[in-house]
Amino acid sequence: MRLFLHRLALSATSIAILSLGSPSLAQPQDFTKVEIKTVPVKEGVYMLVGEGGNIGVSAGEDGVFLIDDQFAPLTAKIQTAIDQITDKPIRFLLNTHWHFDHTGGNENFGKAGVVIVAHNQVRERLKTDQFFKVFDRKIPASPAAALPIVTFGDTVTFHLNGQTIHVFHVEKAHTDGDSVIHFREANVIHAGDTYFNGIYPFIDTEHGGSLDGMIEATERILAIADDATKIIPGHGPLSNRAELVTYRQMLLDVRSRTRTAIQNGTTLANFIASQPTADYDKAWGRGFLPPEKFLTIVYQDLAARLTP
Repeated sequence: MRLFLHRLALSATSIAILSLGSPSLAQPQDFTKVEIKTVPVKEGVYMLVGEGGNIGVSAGEDGVFLIDDQFAPLTAKIQTAIDQITDKPIRFLLNTHWHFDHTGGNENFGKAGVVIVAHNQVRERLKTDQFFKVFDRKIPASPAAALPIVTFGDTVTFHLNGQTIHVFHVEKAHTDGDSVIHFREANVIHAGDTYFNGIYPFIDTEHGGSLDGMIEATERILAIADDATKIIPGHGPLSNRAELVTYRQMLLDVRSRTRTAIQNGTTLANFIASQPTADYDKAWGRGFLPPEKFLTIVYQDLAARLTP
């Protein structure tokens, strides 16, 4: 299987794939320069950092449970990183949501026999063409081999490597199909893109996401986390409960300020011009999503929900 994955991924390196995280969505990524770094989280649980969403790995006698897979040209590098952790095969791949920087390697792993699992909406999104108005970009439907073959609506639980791996759906958060993964015995949570650590989050309101849902997702995670919990964010460095509390407070403040502006009749242009997040921008505005773009998404989302 490993040789098969390497061949598939190497043949895909000539494909121009664009990342939500790239400075310009008009420029193809050069994946040949990407390094996959392994971050130990707890015994048997790791975070892989490369280009795209953070990958989660549970490795043990029962095999490998993989969370997300970034981009197709990185499959060989991801497999090499996993080979350095264990010689056991990858048995399951869980997609936290449908975005291409988290599911780009699905076809490679699916053709190699890995069982792909995701929320029902992830399969629905992947099997049909999608379009991002905010980025003016069409996302073509994925081939059959890239689609989840096991889907669920609310929760699903895996029992592997001495871990109870509880996966639960959070509604209308980053998208309409987000999952959070809780390794109960290890006390590790993979939050997917409901949590962008240290940068303003992209909320895909075009595909079912909402600021309210993002806040509710953080609250559900906080309810099962304690001070010793390690939290793998969808983007950003390995985190913990205290940092997630800070993230939640930022989202709450942004929601409050935006709602007030809308209720006062402030236009989007004037709202952005007023720099309502100036106190947060230095710390949170360093990611691919500048403050004005983040605020535009939030304003339009809340305005649509507040309008009678």
